[in-house]
Amino acid sequence: MARSLVDLLTTHASTHPDRTAYRYLVTGDSDGETQELSYGRLADRSRAIAAWLQERGLAGSRAMLLHPPGLEFICGYLGCLSAGVAAVPGVPPQGRAQNHRALTRMKRLIADADAKVILGGREVIAALDTMAEHLPELDGIARIATEDIPDEAAAAWREPELTADSVAFLQYTSGSTSAPRGVVVTHGNLLDNERVITERMGHTPDTIAEYGHELIVSWLPVYHDMGLMGPVLNTMYLGTTATLFSPLHFLQQPARWLKAVSRFRPHTSGGPNFAYELCLKHAGPDLLDDLDLSSWKVAFNGAEPVRAATLRRFAETFGEAGFRREAFYPCYGLAEATLMVTGGSVDTPPTLLEPAGNGPHAGEADASAVGCGRPGPGVTVVIAAPERREELPEGEVGEIWVGGASVAKGYWRNALATRETFRAALPDALTGQERRFLRTGDLGFLRDGELFVTGRRKDLIVIDGRNHYPQDLELSAELSHPALRPGCTAAFSVDCGTEGEQAVVVAELSPDAVGEAEKVIDLIRSAIGEAHGLSVRDVVLVQPGTIPKTSSGKIQRRATRAAHLDGTLAVVGEPSAV
Repeated sequence: MARSLVDLLTTHASTHPDRTAYRYLVTGDSDGETQELSYGRLADRSRAIAAWLQERGLAGSRAMLLHPPGLEFICGYLGCLSAGVAAVPGVPPQGRAQNHRALTRMKRLIADADAKVILGGREVIAALDTMAEHLPELDGIARIATEDIPDEAAAAWREPELTADSVAFLQYTSGSTSAPRGVVVTHGNLLDNERVITERMGHTPDTIAEYGHELIVSWLPVYHDMGLMGPVLNTMYLGTTATLFSPLHFLQQPARWLKAVSRFRPHTSGGPNFAYELCLKHAGPDLLDDLDLSSWKVAFNGAEPVRAATLRRFAETFGEAGFRREAFYPCYGLAEATLMVTGGSVDTPPTLLEPAGNGPHAGEADASAVGCGRPGPGVTVVIAAPERREELPEGEVGEIWVGGASVAKGYWRNALATRETFRAALPDALTGQERRFLRTGDLGFLRDGELFVTGRRKDLIVIDGRNHYPQDLELSAELSHPALRPGCTAAFSVDCGTEGEQAVVVAELSPDAVGEAEKVIDLIRSAIGEAHGLSVRDVVLVQPGTIPKTSSGKIQRRATRAAHLDGTLAVVGEPSAV
């Protein structure tokens, strides 16, 4: 039985060394230049990098990975695992003055992880060398371009002594509500979550054979848990083939994603809700005529709220190209649980829960709540009232708590946050023993065993003693006018002194509707007033692409709130106050 992904890589390299593990579309185009990495070659490169790390006494330390999109990251990541070094995936600084945000995050991660070495691409390492005098964080940290490590180094590789509790990597959270924290993911966590992903997504031996091992297509960033755990590591876990390309190439031309699915005919591909919206925005008749999406069985959708309207419109539009509504696969996960917690059932349409007849959005099918599926095997999900340490009955909204072998070890060097988040407990009614849980910070409820996510505890808006979920307000705003970009609205509250907390809505407006800004503002106010009985203090319309989001596409409401208070939002229509 495999003890780690390192064992599985060894197995795949010996049983099918010539099989393609990863195919990379250099320009993002399916008919353009491709690079391929076989399992035999992957094992050789990983061992060469591992030996380089071992010879420098770095086993047991942390290595920062700063690779541009491409196959070299995968070699570096598996090289770390093969050396007994904890990998720390990061975003390489590039572009405009080395991209200030990426540089700031990189410095923070290097310091927090106490990284002893930086592995990266040649251009990144060269850039860091020129910046070293201005970056004291780089003092004493070895830096190497993994391409420059010779193949011959693999001969010196020594298999590390790994156990289920050995640290595999630090997955830094995207920081949607707080500063990024390093989640300590063990080799046991990795194997368990890959097992969960495999079972929930129907990656059975029969399916793999049916698809000729062409299992996954992905443009998702590999430094983020969704792009790493599914497309990259599930491929490695199963010994199949994945086709990858850069997130930037997807954003430049979203149709590239659909063309890649059509060309390589994978079983599984997906992304956050906004990715499906981008495809809809660029769906013309010429594109539909060239696509065949009939092989796509699992179109996963997660990392941000899943919109019923998006599912409907995408299925209607791309049904002409063979896409089936049953392929949609809403799911829920988080870095603290390695990744996957719940997922839908393959070949079953998503569960939609229509709005209550007496609540906001009554009768609006596009405002239906979308179920995120059921827990994977060995995963326990309960809805709890944290203050009372009680499990709530089905249908009641509370905090989502998760148990199981996929739950990570804790936060790196943060005992207090680990105790608060990873050490929640509930009494077992049968044994009287305490059951240990991860507190996700997310709110939701269970219905017929399926999870529905309603929001974040920290984002909850409380005005005049009433709770309002920001997602509900954001949805009301977005449905009020077609010029408001789906998934690009932030609702939050601000302290207005004697008036108490008041609601604010910030929304991205399409450029061609700037002349209608005042009308759109009035419609947003009316929609939220009618649906929620809530008066909005400020409605601010901003330029497309300017609302802060995490690397996985989640709205950063706190960052948006801070920008609003600082007056730094890219406003296109002046906010009007009540």
